[in-house]
Amino acid sequence: MLSIAGLFTAALVAATLLPAQSEAVLAGMLIGGSHPVWLLLTVATAGNVLGSILNWAAGRYLMHFSDRSWFPVSRARLDQASAWYGKWGRWSLLGSWVPVIGDPLTLAAGLLREPLWRFALIVTVAKGGRYLVVAGIASAAA
Repeated sequence: MLSIAGLFTAALVAATLLPAQSEAVLAGMLIGGSHPVWLLLTVATAGNVLGSILNWAAGRYLMHFSDRSWFPVSRARLDQASAWYGKWGRWSLLGSWVPVIGDPLTLAAGLLREPLWRFALIVTVAKGGRYLVVAGIASAAA
């Protein structure tokens, strides 16, 4: 059970603006074969989506702190994500799994007032799809 909690935590932190890696944790657990694949995919996806929801909430409620030195996203990165979100709208959230741009994109979605239910649905598809690819690669490597 501790390993499942570790996977959830790694996935959650990886989806926030903090640097972390969850794919390696998931792949290792999949190759280890000690838990059902569906359980690992569900836990990783749930943790990653919850982390993205934290970003959404930060964009929605904490952007008035963006000029502070401790704020975790640079103005340039936030402007880039906001422009991408402004151009592609909610469908840009399908790229929320992409390294570097995905996490600020979820913050921009909150800033631009994307409804939470729609945000969570699209991000779940994107993040779950990424973990399915990781599972496919891990099973081919095993």
